[in-house]
Amino acid sequence: MILRSWDRVKPHSISDFACFLLVAVFVPVTYIFQVTVVMPELFAIGGVWYTLFWLASLFLIFNITSNMLACMLVDTSIRKELLKPPMDAEQLARWHSCHDCQTLVPPRSWHCEVCNVCVLKRDHHCRFTCCCIGHHNYRYFFYYLVYMIIGSLAAAIMESIYLWHLHLDIYWRWSTLFTIFAPVVSVMLSPSWEAFYLVIYDLTLLGFGISSLLLVFHWSIFKSGSVTRERGTRKYDRGLRGNLEMVLGRRMHLTWLSPFLRSDLPHDGVNWVPIAAFSPKEE
Repeated sequence: MILRSWDRVKPHSISDFACFLLVAVFVPVTYIFQVTVVMPELFAIGGVWYTLFWLASLFLIFNITSNMLACMLVDTSIRKELLKPPMDAEQLARWHSCHDCQTLVPPRSWHCEVCNVCVLKRDHHCRFTCCCIGHHNYRYFFYYLVYMIIGSLAAAIMESIYLWHLHLDIYWRWSTLFTIFAPVVSVMLSPSWEAFYLVIYDLTLLGFGISSLLLVFHWSIFKSGSVTRERGTRKYDRGLRGNLEMVLGRRMHLTWLSPFLRSDLPHDGVNWVPIAAFSPKEE
């Protein structure tokens, strides 16, 4: 595993910085809100249920943040490889020239205008992690989404109980609707802890919605062994298990535990050969 240098990790555009900042602030603030405000009202502090939910929240926050950082730090560009174009003419024909990088690049590698480099098996540029998702960091992107969905869903359920059941007398008013639909304006006009809690609730629902949409979109591509640019094709489809292993590695059954668990990928990300050399029309 090769890590990127800091000058390539930091955001390179305003939209990247804004999306990254949103997550970097939202995740720890939501966690603190859950542990210090919501959970003490739902469970007895020090009790079995409080301890179980606290340990589960630690596991979730660990996997959200560490998978996000792994996404950002793991280099999946052509810079990490000593590229040697194949001698075989048929394999060489699959390579193409990148005018920006001024070099021949392998099949399934494409240039990113934001990162300013070609990325091995490039899927897309992720605004929330400020980097491209490709061959070597797709595993971390996948688990980042999975744990964001689980974490934000659990947080949304507990926050809903806190707001709409335990404190209905405070939040059952017209001003609550204004705060939900215009949170920033509401907090600026009438700053209070109650309004701030609604902003966190808003962000939790937003986090769940965005993460769910992204996972649903990418799952259909992911399970067919493709990337976004190859959507609708099955040139590299190795079956569901083979496609999962190509992203999660040989120890994929354990990778959900931690991004620090080593799971070697079965492919180098460079020498791709389509499953079927010819399409039915060519046959």
